[in-house]
Amino acid sequence: MAENGTDCDQRRTGMIKEQHNGNFADSTLLGERKRRDREERLNIVLWRQPLVTLQYFFLETLINLKEWTIKLWHRRSILVAFLLMLAVLTATYYVEGRHQQYVRYMEKKFFWCAYWVGLGILSSVGLGTGLHTFLLYLGPHIASVTLAAYECNSVNFPEPPYPDQIICPDEEATDGSISLWAIISKVRLEACMWGAGTAIGELPPYFMARAARLSGAEPDDEEYQEFEEMLEHAETAQDFASRAKLAVQNLVQKVGFFGILACASIPNPLFDLAGITCGHFLVPFWTFFGATLIGKAVIKMHIQKLFVIITFSKHIVEQMVSLIGAIPSIGPSLQKPFQEYLEAQRIKLHHKSDSGVPQGENWLSWMFEKLVIVMVCYFILSIINSMAQSYAKRLQQKMYSEEKTK
Repeated sequence: MAENGTDCDQRRTGMIKEQHNGNFADSTLLGERKRRDREERLNIVLWRQPLVTLQYFFLETLINLKEWTIKLWHRRSILVAFLLMLAVLTATYYVEGRHQQYVRYMEKKFFWCAYWVGLGILSSVGLGTGLHTFLLYLGPHIASVTLAAYECNSVNFPEPPYPDQIICPDEEATDGSISLWAIISKVRLEACMWGAGTAIGELPPYFMARAARLSGAEPDDEEYQEFEEMLEHAETAQDFASRAKLAVQNLVQKVGFFGILACASIPNPLFDLAGITCGHFLVPFWTFFGATLIGKAVIKMHIQKLFVIITFSKHIVEQMVSLIGAIPSIGPSLQKPFQEYLEAQRIKLHHKSDSGVPQGENWLSWMFEKLVIVMVCYFILSIINSMAQSYAKRLQQKMYSEEKTK
């Protein structure tokens, strides 16, 4: 009897080992297949497979339009209320009356704020790559206002043409009358709106991780899979990048609102991980978004504004130009275009646009304009590639589901 019991235990142990080895082999094969599928998707880009990429992009666009249409139909009561409100606003906009001056003022402010919020969202979301709108738009705008404020000794630029064009006011101001706080106040609205846009752009990682945790599904998202692998190997992490990610995750998880606020208040390339962490651990929406909004639109934005304003203050710019001229051999040739650009800006600030002064183009401004065009084109290409890869992922997931049903 004892021998029979021993034989049964051995057979049972052998079956368990075989089952475990089979599951391990299946998981290994599945992981290897997912890795190959991901590499295959990454090869679907315009410069490698242009026809396939464009075809998948258009098909993914049609699917997204269909899904959005279905969602709008399910929320048709909200859609009807929105259309009614839009009809009332349209009637208010076109009916003549004393209210038109307020309508024009609100229209100007609304589009100005929407412009900067949209740029903030583009900078944060990116759909595969972020369009660095602070470096391309907000930073240069703050720098232009700073240079103009020190040249004009005032921030009371005539409106119009401000903000499309900056010219000095007609009244004379005494030298040294401009203050740092006056420049900060002048650009506060656009800076805060841009910061609010970046906060809105941080919501997709949060919602993705939250939905995955609640449903128990495992989304095929590289950042989320990296986050789960980091949790599994938290104790054995050795490299600096892994320890930095773990520090962000622990700060957000343990400190909560103030941890999220601290991560959002400083330039932090790992903040996407904070959003995934909050979604994974089911942090309440308003805790996450409130801390992110305060951190990005108020605290971080004022830090970035101060940096740009101080960097482009009059004495700092003059010192930087003189330092460029001190570079051996090539210094004077590099210094000349900067001096010409600053002089051209000073002339432009003190003349009206219709005064007949010739507007020359400096090679620095020409290069910056071309850089903006290249960055925008690259951003559009990244959107096309990302949507084509999303459609390829749909096809692969459909193939997985068909194989499971067989």
